[in-house]
Amino acid sequence: MEHIVTVQDAVTAFADFMEPTAAELDAIDCEMPVILADVELLDAHIVTLDRTPSELDERRIRRARRRALAARVALVNRAAGTSLPGGAA
Repeated sequence: MEHIVTVQDAVTAFADFMEPTAAELDAIDCEMPVILADVELLDAHIVTLDRTPSELDERRIRRARRRALAARVALVNRAAGTSLPGGAA
């Protein structure tokens, strides 16, 4: 019979060194509007899982979908604007 041994010490031994860097935290901050818009869209869909969507539910889903798309477009535009060196014509 083999004994099952926990390996938590081996897994968490480097936990202090595995903190996110400032660049990673900045990237998360930049993506936060997209994350929140996606959560809002998921919430709108979850509400309608156990029932037929009403007109109000459909409007809420459409509005959340537009916000999610707008947040993604804003993120892409922000990323494209920062990655161009010099002045692009």
